[in-house]
Amino acid sequence: MGFFTDTTVCIGCKACEVACKEWNHVPDDGLNFTGMSYDNTGGLGADTWRHVAFIEQRKPLAAQAGTAEVVDIGMPSTAKPGDGDGQRSEFRWLMSSDVCKHCTHAACLDVCPTGALFRTEFGTVVVQEDICNGCGYCVPACPYGVIDQRKDDGRVWKCTLCYDRLGDGLEPACAKACPTDSIQFGELAGLRDHAEQRVEQLHAAGITDARLYGDDPDDGVGGTGAFFLLLDRPEVYGLPPDPVVTTRDLPQMWRNVGVAAAGMLAGMAALFLGGRR
Repeated sequence: MGFFTDTTVCIGCKACEVACKEWNHVPDDGLNFTGMSYDNTGGLGADTWRHVAFIEQRKPLAAQAGTAEVVDIGMPSTAKPGDGDGQRSEFRWLMSSDVCKHCTHAACLDVCPTGALFRTEFGTVVVQEDICNGCGYCVPACPYGVIDQRKDDGRVWKCTLCYDRLGDGLEPACAKACPTDSIQFGELAGLRDHAEQRVEQLHAAGITDARLYGDDPDDGVGGTGAFFLLLDRPEVYGLPPDPVVTTRDLPQMWRNVGVAAAGMLAGMAALFLGGRR
């Protein structure tokens, strides 16, 4: 199970952020003015499990046939009816609700020494706060910078994909609250098929920048349980363009350590035996 987030219909209402906080009892994160457009949360963290980004661009929405017949991509426009030459606007907001990716190959699971992180029967990755000892190993292990520690107790917190709701047959709170169905929840196979059809629809409408992110099971993390339809390069949204599981080299590193240790022991044994002669 997982999320497909169609950023083209996100209106930036932040209902997903509020629903996440209310259902999971996530503390407020200050609600300070960040200077980042209308984004008052800034990014994912221990107290922000859903984050809606506002990216302002001096760029037309798309080369479209006219203002009367366009594909609704849910973005505010400064153009008025009849303006321009088929462009809706010379200015746009890219809005995207980000969340933990629930990676297929999750480095956070690999490095957790206590078993606080585990994979659920739904394929998602969840933190058990009563087992977390606050070591923080998982924080740098995450290739997306999702996991974060709370300053008051040091334990890590992140999206659980509303594990308790899934057990009762309910969809996650953020998807339930989304008024435009920008956040869609379901079986990943079906979501991927739907996402590919949506990309084809946008391409046919002249929105050629539309692309999927995180849907490929052959990528560096084995595909993600939360993937996105974007209208620009991943870096524009603060996402790594080529994420890789950060623990991919651990087996080779441990083999090298074993070989080095064996060589050191052999050398010490040779010195010891040589000294007895």
